[in-house]
Amino acid sequence: MLKKLSLLLCFVLLACTGDDGKYKAITGFEVDKYLGTWYEIARLDHSFERGMDKVYAEYSVREDGGLKVVNHGFDTKKQAWHEAVGKAYFVETPDVGRLKVSFFGPFYGAYTIVEIDKPTYSYALVTGGKDYLWILSRTPQMASEIKLNLIAQAKSLGFDTDRLIYPNQ
Repeated sequence: MLKKLSLLLCFVLLACTGDDGKYKAITGFEVDKYLGTWYEIARLDHSFERGMDKVYAEYSVREDGGLKVVNHGFDTKKQAWHEAVGKAYFVETPDVGRLKVSFFGPFYGAYTIVEIDKPTYSYALVTGGKDYLWILSRTPQMASEIKLNLIAQAKSLGFDTDRLIYPNQ
């Protein structure tokens, strides 16, 4: 029984990363250019951001070499701001946009940057596996042409882009 429980726990912990490498991360990633504030332009629905508008994240360097991630969102039903503080670490090398992110103790989720505007880092397309997708921008609004191109790219990766949510900024 203990052996079965241990095996089940291993599967659960492995599943927490949510990304089996299916999505190709960008290379030539420059972490210093990624630091700062990113606004959420679109996302697939998930429980921890449900009902949130004015969503944005701030990235900074941690003393241990990882990244500090602070997510902010305005809960429209409760009329209150929420904040979640997490940490992120590179899965491969720092020049590959594949990280693991944790907001809940030892449990990590995938964070794969599949597209970024080089050299300015003004927008990004990020996935956390097949059920998680974000379109991010350095500004609260994004040019329609760029947004449509990122949506098309997400669709080509197999995401159901008809389910995207566009939070008010």
